Amino acid sequence: MKRETRHVPVLLDDVLEILNPQPGQVIVDCTLGLGGHSAALLERIGPTGKLIAIDFDPANIELARAKLGAVGENFELVHNNFAALPTVLAQAGVPRVDAILADLGVASPQIDDPGRGFSYRRPGPLDMRMDPTRGRPASALINRLSERELAEAFLELGDETDAPQIARLIVDYRRTQPITTTQQLMAIVCEARDFTLARAAGAKLHPAARTFQALRILVNRELANLDRLLTVLPDCLAPGGVAAIISFHSGEDRRVKAAFRGGLAAGVYEAISPDPVIADADEQQLNPRSRSAKLRWAKMIRR
Repeated sequence: MKRETRHVPVLLDDVLEILNPQPGQVIVDCTLGLGGHSAALLERIGPTGKLIAIDFDPANIELARAKLGAVGENFELVHNNFAALPTVLAQAGVPRVDAILADLGVASPQIDDPGRGFSYRRPGPLDMRMDPTRGRPASALINRLSERELAEAFLELGDETDAPQIARLIVDYRRTQPITTTQQLMAIVCEARDFTLARAAGAKLHPAARTFQALRILVNRELANLDRLLTVLPDCLAPGGVAAIISFHSGEDRRVKAAFRGGLAAGVYEAISPDPVIADADEQQLNPRSRSAKLRWAKMIRR
């Protein structure tokens, strides 16, 4: 029997309060995932509104389609990267929208499927592509980048303080054989950080977590795509429209914070979140994934 995927959308109540979806509005969910946020937004805008939901992973689109179909029919699912938001809106015949949401986390099925190569706890090919139909897998990067490039990526994208040691051991290892599996990379990182596999398995934060996160961000060009989204947001929002972005990594949050503050200073936004919105204790207990989530919002000026 196939196990049903359990999905708890992060900061859902806060998202609904901030975006305040109303009947008849047009809203974009830039990161459809399993459709948790999208379904709630679709319900609020009613049959006179329209939801455009984007995802880079075609598997997510198929998983979410039935969930949204049970709520309403006024939605459009788009297989693309949210960096192409202006193109998506042009193709949908929508010049500007009332609200935009982006949840930058990884969907549970992506992590749980060993064949996708996201998990340091599950053996599989070292792939990590959000869209398996495009780009090169993580194994191609891990075997090509220099020791310095690897160390810089692990430090900047994963906040990994042991980045130099990990990068050095990766380069040493690949001299004898290519690194092609999650097991190989996980074992290398554990060795570099002086963890036995047994100790690593029981650790609250797995010693390979930050390295895998950094490599995933690098493979999918996540920060570059986020920068592009932040640049085009003002051109895609209607006057008074609201954008909300949920990040899970300090590098992402810094970019969102800087872009929103810059937009406020330039008179593009009339208001932004003074501080990030975080999950309360109850949500963190219910959904541990929410512990690292930070939501920031920006509201367009009313011309």
